[in-house]
Amino acid sequence: MNYLRGPFDVENVGMGDWITLGVSIAVAVLLVAAAHWVLKYKLAKVWNLADFIVARTRVTAYTAAAVVGANLGMPSTDLIDRSIYQTIDHVMVILMIATLTAFFVTLAYAFTDSILARLDLSSRDADRRARRLQTQVRLLRRVITSVIVTLAVAAILFTFEEVQALGAGLLASAGVLGIVAGVAAQSTLGNLFAGLQLAFSDALRIGDVVVVEGEWGRVEELSLVNVTIKIWDERRLVVPVANFTTTSFENWTKQGTNITAKVQFPLDWEVPIAQMREEAGRIITASDNWDGRSWSCQIVDIAETGEIQVRVVATASHTDTQWFIACEIREQMISWLAENYPKSLPRKRTEFVADSSEESGYASQFPTSAFRRVGAGAGAGAVAHERNGSPEGGDPGEA
Repeated sequence: MNYLRGPFDVENVGMGDWITLGVSIAVAVLLVAAAHWVLKYKLAKVWNLADFIVARTRVTAYTAAAVVGANLGMPSTDLIDRSIYQTIDHVMVILMIATLTAFFVTLAYAFTDSILARLDLSSRDADRRARRLQTQVRLLRRVITSVIVTLAVAAILFTFEEVQALGAGLLASAGVLGIVAGVAAQSTLGNLFAGLQLAFSDALRIGDVVVVEGEWGRVEELSLVNVTIKIWDERRLVVPVANFTTTSFENWTKQGTNITAKVQFPLDWEVPIAQMREEAGRIITASDNWDGRSWSCQIVDIAETGEIQVRVVATASHTDTQWFIACEIREQMISWLAENYPKSLPRKRTEFVADSSEESGYASQFPTSAFRRVGAGAGAGAVAHERNGSPEGGDPGEA
């Protein structure tokens, strides 16, 4: 070969060599097209995986086929300058590694897609096993993909002689570098193991209803780095995975979807609890959001401010109906109390009592020795002047 004519002399490569290269690429691409046609129109009827393979490898399969065909049909070294041939060969090796890696990753995704498609997620909260498998499959394929891509990048880098020399030097000090790399990657590895722990301990699943940092939402995505929670108002809360293994959080759907709605009313002592219980039962049993298990209406506490705390609870089949039945109880009970028993609404009473030294002074101004102010609630701001002492019959000066 006459190298004085340049590193790559097109004249040295005959028309037959170009035809061979083109035919090789075309045959490889046609083989992939034929395989896709068979999968889509023949095997898809009896093999569910076929559709997923065609959908996932629509681009990567053709790209890998073209690169493989180009490698098989590439002219020999006799027709191309050795230095340029080495460069082309190096580029083709890198392309082979990259395209085949992409093809096998998408093929793996096709297999996992077929598994996910068989899971029954139509009932949302109802099938905990399906959501657990979905979480584990999605996380595992992310881990496997990360490992495959890392190995592929390492393989590409080691095709360079400079990196090979550097790698040999690094292996000599692998102990020190391992410590340094472990410290540097501590956060990343922590999140990785935390994600695997969450997925396989069944502590958190995609679709779970959780309360994190005071926000109520549903787990939308569980990755190797963080957990994405879709909050009820359509915001997204992104939390590092490690936070779920180091801090506590509420999981409302871990053991099941049944949940209890709770509504608490601060009311006055004059509330007729028997009638209120009857009305609460009527509201709950008439609601489509009640699952028919149980309900109750009870006085559960007395607040420091003087109101009694009446709690109404009703069971629901899942979190959505729990929210709706709580709103129904709250709205209808408030309307019923305001219309039928307004004195039951919360009131604050303040009583001012005159001492003996000031009694004569007050008596000269007011024909009473004491007065009572009714605060928030019914009769707010009203002042009742009592001429004959307190309504209880006692002496207000002694109260």
